[in-house]
Amino acid sequence: MDQPGRPEGLRYLMDQDVNAVRPGEQLDWARLVAWLRERLPACGVPGLDLTREPDVAQFPGGHSNLTYLVRFGDVDIVIRRPPFGPVPPTAHDMAREFRWLSAMHRVFPLAPRPYLLCEDLDVIGSVFYAMERRRGLVVRAEEPPVLANPQARRRLSEALVDTLADLHAIDVTAGGLSTLGKPAGFVERQVRGWSDRWHRSTTTALPEMDALAEWLRVHLPADPARAAVVHGDFKLDNVMLDPHEVGHIVAVFDWEMSALGDPLVDVGIVLAYWGPTAPPEQRDALTTVTDRPGYFTREDIVERYAARSGRDLSGIRYYEIFALFKIAVVIQQIYFRFVQGQTSDQRFAAFGARVAYLARHAAGLAGSDS
Repeated sequence: MDQPGRPEGLRYLMDQDVNAVRPGEQLDWARLVAWLRERLPACGVPGLDLTREPDVAQFPGGHSNLTYLVRFGDVDIVIRRPPFGPVPPTAHDMAREFRWLSAMHRVFPLAPRPYLLCEDLDVIGSVFYAMERRRGLVVRAEEPPVLANPQARRRLSEALVDTLADLHAIDVTAGGLSTLGKPAGFVERQVRGWSDRWHRSTTTALPEMDALAEWLRVHLPADPARAAVVHGDFKLDNVMLDPHEVGHIVAVFDWEMSALGDPLVDVGIVLAYWGPTAPPEQRDALTTVTDRPGYFTREDIVERYAARSGRDLSGIRYYEIFALFKIAVVIQQIYFRFVQGQTSDQRFAAFGARVAYLARHAAGLAGSDS
């Protein structure tokens, strides 16, 4: 399988967790491999043998940033870069994600170790970073066999909620974290920022989204007494499970939206993705398995998080509505790129309908909470 820029001897890796690189998302492998060979030795990566010609592949998950695998012998290096084509301002900030991951890895071992940041656009055409690979199970559209019983699903549910509460218990004044964000006014900035992104990416008028933006602005909660690290996209398919004990999480991924602020934003994200409420044709935008016997209910999530964290969740409905609004905007930004011809990925062709569904669902919750 010949590709432009492919180093001689490069192979396209076949692995159960990765796929062949998608058409239109190939990298300049020769430049990337040369860059890695020059810089990785200084990172102290155990077992690294850069004399071997690498294998490459692409991870299948996600509709936003792109994640690749470069394997030198027995050592895997993960590469993260933005999507191809124009992207919204301030989105897909690889340098910011790298800084966050660097800080989090020191205080939260479930955050993978980042190795290198490259801001030279001549290497692969974008800013990117290299990090370690963690191994385990990621639950997406299908369950692995070890989860095909209610007891295992409950252990996973408990571990997911406990991991989130433990993340939120980290002292944000220690370990250099305080320099990464400004907690005061966090939710107000989030609502304003995602509302602006909606207006910039609108392709079809959707009154429910405009009404939601206003509802969220009017009903803003007060800043919490204790700020926390907010992951920003905490959900089932952004954690990795121990394949031998699904009640043990071995990694948390996708830190691009991390911030310091109100931790209930993360709880709202979990609730928004949990237990699909959408019709089958819209469920790709949401988690698809957690309505099966044994998984926590939304009430279980709220109860266990409150007990573990000691935080007041009486106003959690606001955060779930905001999460649905935010997810709708994220999907709309991808759909906008598709409509503008900035990507031809046919996975995105039906995203407009998914945005409309999420807007209606969130508007219904806001109406019942007014």
